[in-house]
Amino acid sequence: MWERAFRRVQLPLAYSEGFSPRPKVSFGLALPTGHESVAEYLDVELSDARDVDVTALPARLSGALPVGVEATAAEVITPGTPSLQEDVTACTWRWVAVASEGSKPIGSAEMAVRVDYLLAASSAVVTRTRKGSEQTDDIRSGISTLQLLGPVGPDPTHGVWLEADLACRPLSVRPSEVLLALGPDLEERSVRRTHQWILREGARREPLVVATPDVATGAPHALERAS
Repeated sequence: MWERAFRRVQLPLAYSEGFSPRPKVSFGLALPTGHESVAEYLDVELSDARDVDVTALPARLSGALPVGVEATAAEVITPGTPSLQEDVTACTWRWVAVASEGSKPIGSAEMAVRVDYLLAASSAVVTRTRKGSEQTDDIRSGISTLQLLGPVGPDPTHGVWLEADLACRPLSVRPSEVLLALGPDLEERSVRRTHQWILREGARREPLVVATPDVATGAPHALERAS
């Protein structure tokens, strides 16, 4: 999709060497299947950036991308800037927690007790599947924040909204694993990544500065760093 859009706007991409050259385009953290995002990032290396209007690039790319994907920002990064895979240390997630099939619905009051208990705990050991095998990990250090935002609606079977800042490294934590720590009777719904965070001189910020869309209704957004 992105390579096609780059060709349509005639962006002078740099290519790898070898028998089968590929455009030098690298993406950020993988988004789990079925999850949404309002801000994704990619790095693009250009062969010649002198005639590229970076300010106008998002609008040009948006016109070449499928409906529902919009480029919102682009900026030039200096050589030697860490890759997105290396740079992003945490993500903010928002999702709905509902009772699993056959379990009693979880109301806001009970969920608030569970959230407080998890945050007060020194450890949170869960068994999760990674790379096709099960492993047991203490994920507590990967949960920076966790808060209950409120019920989805008046019907308790619709679940409650949760939001959390979860680490990407050295220990990567997903919303589904937070639910495992909150109880075995929970499932996730409507999972959306709303922010990705990097550290610069002790301060946390996103890879690009851009107005954040409404996380409840915003369409997927792509942000590009060109070098």
